[in-house]
Amino acid sequence: MESILNPWPWYISGPLIALVMALLLYFGKTFGMSSNLRTMCSIAGAGKFADFFNFKWKDQVWNLTVVLGAIIGGFIATQYLSNNSGTDLNPSTVSELQSMGFKNPGQTLVPNEMYSLDVLASPKALILLVVGGLLVGFGTRYAGGCTSGHAITGLSSLQKPSLIAVIGFFIGGLIMANFILPLIF
Repeated sequence: MESILNPWPWYISGPLIALVMALLLYFGKTFGMSSNLRTMCSIAGAGKFADFFNFKWKDQVWNLTVVLGAIIGGFIATQYLSNNSGTDLNPSTVSELQSMGFKNPGQTLVPNEMYSLDVLASPKALILLVVGGLLVGFGTRYAGGCTSGHAITGLSSLQKPSLIAVIGFFIGGLIMANFILPLIF
């Protein structure tokens, strides 16, 4: 029997995601995290300045509970259900990351060189965060949704634009990991 602190195996988590998607489709809802930013901006009154934010945001309040659940669930998972085992990386990936300046690749879930508060003191890191955030925001708006929305909701409802978007996400991720990230670090 696996410890509760180990990640759930695919044969548990996959069907649970499928069940949630079936329920969302049944009730005529779509899932996506980026749409919540639009809802929050609309609640804050952004509809007075841009028509994009002028919609019935009360119809999307249910999706804000998804964000709240993700935040609470993430906190519970990291604080109480994590075994701190790190990430099992291929040895060649470890040596490649070490050559880029990462000190302990795989020892933590995410590298401290990119995801610690100390990084915010670096002008290079701040530029990367701002430019990366703008690119993600633009891409999300241009693609009509984020990775979770397209990959989970869009693909499960057999939407061709979501398939194209997910292929684009993967191509972009491969380009970033193999060509741009080595130039940055």
